[in-house]
Amino acid sequence: MLFKKLSAPSLKELFVAELEGMILSGKLEIGAKLPPERELAESMQVSRAVVNSGLDEMEKKGFLVVKPRIGTFVADYRKYGTADTLVSIMQYNGGMLRDKEVRSILEVRIMFMNLAATLAIDNADDASIAGLEQYVTALKACEDPEEAASLIFDFSHELSFIGGNSLLPLFFASFKDLVTNLWVRFASKYGAATLAESSEQIFIHVRDRDKDAAIRYITDSTNESIDGCRQIYT
Repeated sequence: MLFKKLSAPSLKELFVAELEGMILSGKLEIGAKLPPERELAESMQVSRAVVNSGLDEMEKKGFLVVKPRIGTFVADYRKYGTADTLVSIMQYNGGMLRDKEVRSILEVRIMFMNLAATLAIDNADDASIAGLEQYVTALKACEDPEEAASLIFDFSHELSFIGGNSLLPLFFASFKDLVTNLWVRFASKYGAATLAESSEQIFIHVRDRDKDAAIRYITDSTNESIDGCRQIYT
């Protein structure tokens, strides 16, 4: 039996997790000014290098805004955040997304998947489309929810790639952790076979270059998880 290698979080990771927790819990309110880096370092008993790199990471996530010669302030992460911000929220909530975020991700998925299918139908050659079938075949033989979630992501990512848009696969990749978490939840509730069925239907419509059928299936099947019979809320 293989066991995963364990690794302790770095001081920077602990620093970031602590500040993010204070912001997400409301202890640090939006607009609040943080103490200078030197004071933060002394208070939290870490180096200024740890504080500086940690604050820089949190600014990129949309949790903070740094105003030169004025100070560092708590930003409205709901407005300025990124996909990494959602990961932090999920980790703060014990590895789970809240219902509002689940719904939002699924709504965005409809848009991205419909675009990916449309571009693949319009631009991909037959060999590239045929390559999608390997993921369908693997999913049909898969029973483990985590493996199935990884395969459905790979299928979707490849679909976005073969359409020829250079940015679309990057958007898919940036949401990998979030959507994989949702597919694990979906496969655990409804079985890995349901993900195999979904990928097969999309593959068939793309292979047949039936744009209307692909868009209709993606929209309807995803809406089942938003408001229908296969919801994946907590």
